[in-house]
Amino acid sequence: MTTWTDRTAIRPIALSAASGIDRAAHHRLDEAWLAAAWSHPTTRVFVVSGGQALVDDTPDGRTELVMTPAFEAPPTETHRYFLGVDEDGVRYFALQKDSLPGRMDQSARPAGLREAGALLSERDAGLLVHAVALENWQRLHRFCSRCGERTVIAAAGHIRRCPACGAEHYPRTDPAVIMLVTDELDRALLGRQVHWPEGRFSTLAGFVEPGESIEQAVVREVAEEVGVRVGDVEYLASQPWPFPSSLMLGFMARATSSRIRVDGEEIHEARWFSRDDLRTAIESGEVLPPSGISIAARLIELWYGEPLPRGPRG
Repeated sequence: MTTWTDRTAIRPIALSAASGIDRAAHHRLDEAWLAAAWSHPTTRVFVVSGGQALVDDTPDGRTELVMTPAFEAPPTETHRYFLGVDEDGVRYFALQKDSLPGRMDQSARPAGLREAGALLSERDAGLLVHAVALENWQRLHRFCSRCGERTVIAAAGHIRRCPACGAEHYPRTDPAVIMLVTDELDRALLGRQVHWPEGRFSTLAGFVEPGESIEQAVVREVAEEVGVRVGDVEYLASQPWPFPSSLMLGFMARATSSRIRVDGEEIHEARWFSRDDLRTAIESGEVLPPSGISIAARLIELWYGEPLPRGPRG
């Protein structure tokens, strides 16, 4: 019998596949090694700013991060982040800047993960996820939470140290559960958040609270948001989601009740969909599913049994 976990291996969830990059964390405190790596002719560098980087479309139809040798990169010493080494020994760095550099190549364009994540290779998507997550954290955590002093960057961008009290601060990751709930008729429960446009439906999700297991969070969030009770919960896969600092933990969950009572605060509307219901609703434009880059889309596809159909809204 094929389980949900078996099916996950057929098509890796976007941004969770192996990137081919060794993060080589043991080098982050080795300033001599980092200096040599930066000076190496094969080292490649890209700029990240506001969650975006420059990408370019190649003649053979691929989309790639725009990277340069280190000696061509914009100057910066304090916001230089070491991202890792690939199988060929190429070292990768990201530079955090206030704006993206201008390009002579007019085909290059700024893009974030939502726009380009599904188009990039596993390597480039992994590098951009890493860089965006560090940039978000660095921008939002410049001061010591113990004493209020401005902190300084260390460990090639992966630590901020306080020069006053000596505290070390590490990148923040907020665990969140995201789940596709099905009932005894194998219908899927999808909801629409209050601030979403009309027709946008997706899986339910929420943050894990202190002192709570991820399985407990699934049960609680479903009950709070739509009033449905959940029994069996099965973990499938995770997805880094640096908007700004989440780690999405994907689940399938089986409902033990079917009556829907939306909370009206986070969820405006929720419905049970059979596969035929969902296909008809998407093709007619009544329902706009989540984007293909998200783990939500993959959870729905695993239940649906194939890629979701395209509707009139794309």
